[in-house]
Formats: sequence, C-alpha cells, structure tokens
Amino acid sequence: MSNVQSLERALTILNKLSEYPDGIQIARLSEQVGLTKSTVHRLLATLSSMNYVVQDEETDKYKLGLQVLFLSRNLLNNNNIVATAKPYLEKLSAEVNETVHLCIEDRGEVIYIDKIESNQTIRMYSRIGSRAPIHSTGVGKILLSGKNQDEFNKLVSTINFVKKTPNTITSKEEFIEEINKVKELGYALDNAENEEVLRCIAAPIFDHKGKIVASFSVSGPTNRVTMEAINDTLIDKMKQYSIAISRNLGYTGS
Repeated sequence: MSNVQSLERALTILNKLSEYPDGIQIARLSEQVGLTKSTVHRLLATLSSMNYVVQDEETDKYKLGLQVLFLSRNLLNNNNIVATAKPYLEKLSAEVNETVHLCIEDRGEVIYIDKIESNQTIRMYSRIGSRAPIHSTGVGKILLSGKNQDEFNKLVSTINFVKKTPNTITSKEEFIEEINKVKELGYALDNAENEEVLRCIAAPIFDHKGKIVASFSVSGPTNRVTMEAINDTLIDKMKQYSIAISRNLGYTGS
C-alpha cells in the first residue's frame, strides 16, 4: 500500500466517520468505504494514535477525534469573521448600492468568503469560494500590507505579475511602492486593474491582536465608483466600517 494510497484511504475513512457523529463499528465502516477490516483497522490505529479518531470503549464504535476540530480552527475563525462582518457589509452595500466583497489570503491568492450583491446588476467574475490574484485586487493589496517583512518578501517573490488589464501593476518594484502607499493611507484601490470596467476600494479588518485577518471592498463600474466618489465619501465610509467590524473582533486600536 503506497503512501499516497494510504493517505487517500485514511481521508476517505475520516469523511465517512463525519457522517456518523455517534460512531460506527469497524465491520460496517469497512463495508461503507469498500476496504477490508484488516486495512481499516490498521488505518484506524494510526488515526487513533494521532487523536483524529477515538473509539468508544463500551460500544467499540469509532468517531472523529478532537484533532479534527484543532485542524479546523482557522476555518472556524473565518466563519466568525463572516458572521461578524455580514450585517455591517450588508448595511454598507445598501448605503452605496454597490457590490461588497469579504476576502482572506490563502497561499498567495485572494479568496472570496462572502459577497453582497448590489441592486444594480453588473457582471463580475467573483463568487464565494473563488480565487483572485493578490497583485491586481484592492483586497489583495490590503491583505499583503498586513504581512510582516519576511512573509511579505516570501509572498511577493511568488507573484506572477500577470497583466489582467492595461492598468495592472506588472513591476515588482512598482508593486512594493504601491503596498507602502496602502500602509500609509489605510485603504487600497483596484483602479480597473483586475477587470477593465470595475473599480474597487478596499479596507482591512483587524483581529484582537491588531493583525489584518480579512479585507472587504466596494466594487462597481468605473462610471459609478468614480475617483470623486472615492475621495468624497467612500474613503471615510470604508474606514468607519473597518473600525466597526474590527471592534467586534476585539480590536482596540485606532
């Protein structure tokens, strides 16, 4: 049994156990996953030793262990961010009548974890769960601006500066300058850099330690999300909502 096959089988067992919160006996489990009892027993022994699986001594049933909960801690935190931010982002979207996104960084990319659609329909490629480049999005710039120097250098070194539109920053030096500007201003712009007809303004969400854990943005066509609108109202509004959401995550900064 190769390592890859063993891993695949172990994950299959974990997935199946997730369907049985009260546990399942090994004979039935082996039937469910299509493996021999001896194979399942060996895999369960390893998973049990690492606390991914526990066995009830009275019933002999196996169920998921607490290590699975430990692995999901960051996902739970992200869900907390979604739940905390949602009422504010819905209010923001209603006030500006534009689409609002909530995003996190993962492996050098932006992931959309929530989206509030505007009443003014416009075609956008974003959807919950989808990914976007970090260098051509306002939310990506915000997320990068919160990294320490080592993390920042590592992430920037992996960026493939694909030219998404004529406005996309494709120079590493220019991009670093842009992030320094974002740090100074406290917000970031995607000036039709990811999609030609769209302009976005993004702001950070801080946790109780003062770390940027997410970013949110207002997005719309360039003829509605104008630079005049950004300078007149959106910058102040984004900063207000940034603080309000962050306060609810325990942030005490200004």
